[in-house]
Amino acid sequence: MPLKSWPLPDDISSTVATPQKALTIRLSPEQAEELELVAAVEQQPVAEVIRSAIAKHIEARKQDKAFRSELMDRIERALRLIGN
Repeated sequence: MPLKSWPLPDDISSTVATPQKALTIRLSPEQAEELELVAAVEQQPVAEVIRSAIAKHIEARKQDKAFRSELMDRIERALRLIGN
């Protein structure tokens, strides 16, 4: 049976089909314990809680005018460096 026709649960089909990059983070024992507790209460894998927090952080930065201004400044400097 081809892989694409396998029935996958809705909650994992998107992560199975999407390539992901593995990263390592270091947490204090207290942060790790708190993170594990949040994940347990929310009945989510720790990795999903982390992904959700990262997505919220990135979205908040996208909406932050000061961040966007600094991002544009850095892009402009990079373009000057390469001669564009």
